[in-house]
Amino acid sequence: MRRGIQLRLIATAIFLAGRLLAAPSQQAASNPDAACAKCHQQIYASYERTPMARASGIASEGVIPADFTHAASGIHYRLFLQDGRAWLSYQRSSADPERALDGKQELLYYLGSGKRGRTYLFQQDGFWFEIPVNWYAKKQVWDMAPHYLQAREMPFTLPVDPGCLHCHASGVQPSLPGGRNHFADQPFQHGGIGCTACHGDAVQHLTSNGKDPILNPDKLDAVRRDSICLQCHLEGESAIARSGHTLTSYKPGDNLFDHVIYFVHKDQSGPGGRATSQWEALLQSKCKQRSGDRLTCTTCHDPHSSVAPEERIRFYRNKCLACHNDTAFAATHHPENPDCASCHMPQLKTEDIAHEQLTDHRIQRVASGAPASATSASNELATINHLPATAREYGLAYAQIALHGEAFATTEALRNLKEAERTDAGQISDAELHTQLGFLAQKSGDKKLAEEEYQAALKADPLKSTAAGNLAVLRAQAGDAQGAITL
Repeated sequence: MRRGIQLRLIATAIFLAGRLLAAPSQQAASNPDAACAKCHQQIYASYERTPMARASGIASEGVIPADFTHAASGIHYRLFLQDGRAWLSYQRSSADPERALDGKQELLYYLGSGKRGRTYLFQQDGFWFEIPVNWYAKKQVWDMAPHYLQAREMPFTLPVDPGCLHCHASGVQPSLPGGRNHFADQPFQHGGIGCTACHGDAVQHLTSNGKDPILNPDKLDAVRRDSICLQCHLEGESAIARSGHTLTSYKPGDNLFDHVIYFVHKDQSGPGGRATSQWEALLQSKCKQRSGDRLTCTTCHDPHSSVAPEERIRFYRNKCLACHNDTAFAATHHPENPDCASCHMPQLKTEDIAHEQLTDHRIQRVASGAPASATSASNELATINHLPATAREYGLAYAQIALHGEAFATTEALRNLKEAERTDAGQISDAELHTQLGFLAQKSGDKKLAEEEYQAALKADPLKSTAAGNLAVLRAQAGDAQGAITL
């Protein structure tokens, strides 16, 4: 049996196994934020119209019809409503039976408010996936998911995990052991970002009829205040969970950097081409550097409301004039153009999300016009806010960069991870460390070392699915199809 056929059979067995159970119930829980409306009706009504409040929901209630053929793969996609249910169909004609496609998949939830984009989720046997196509609102087009614009085949196994859902939904459920996209039932309990994402657990506040205070971000010290926004609006070149933590372990009022550490290229200038890079850029601005902790996200952005398009120029100009308030300056500085952002915060193209733009938060005195992909002076990584990081954290960060084929990152990942493996007694049972070492060995062609590292990862965590999956590929390539299927 040829290796290609072996691997396809394994993948097909895994996929078809997921078709045995029916889709879970889509009964949406009542809006938990409605309890807040009793005392905060105006804020509640305003917030419900924001993109954050509409960041996810039932697929059939948020269908954006699609009907297009992806040129690189030749696959025709349609997204449509049928009998009140949302569906994605996909077809490709081919003389080769292995390349021909003709099927459809029911969609259960949507992710994305539609202001920037939208995608949809489906499930197979409790495993949840994103569809392979996305709606891009800025260009008003359907296209492939980010990083798959030139895919020759359909990427139909894009896993959805709690870290992804954390910034789009409320009541995100924990993954079951053995699969980051495997959930007991629905992956989240309520669509959209709820009040508790910023104000914390409201049980005591509600049961006491408001007598017990709820968390007010403005009353926190600067790093904990900023952490509330940054839990979703900070990305970096790479984000590594601290040992014993995850992004989803963060709770409002915590210091986010106790849970996750973020890396960027050292001496990077510019937003780096990432759609979620506003904070990194803001740290480079003179406005932030001179204002210090007084300037934060909510200085200019009200999380409880959205500015109407016709009010945006006036609204944000007033934000600028709150600091740049010299009367003569305000009257004489380009009176013909009241749109401060058009010159000092221009729109730049992103690289990680196609058909998208970002607002350059460097707030330059004279906009350089430099592209969003402005490169760093060094391939080295550095932590945001210059926080200390361990060899393990640096190693895992470089390993993420190495996925894109950077040789320097591969070398640094191996060096740091091996140092962590050698010097940190606790790392001997670190499944993630061994998994990444296994991947780097596999990538470099050292299959023997890769197997050893994957086995060490599975010894530390028998349900480490990435290690098991990669080890299965190695077993299949070695001719052990049964061992691969078992894994």
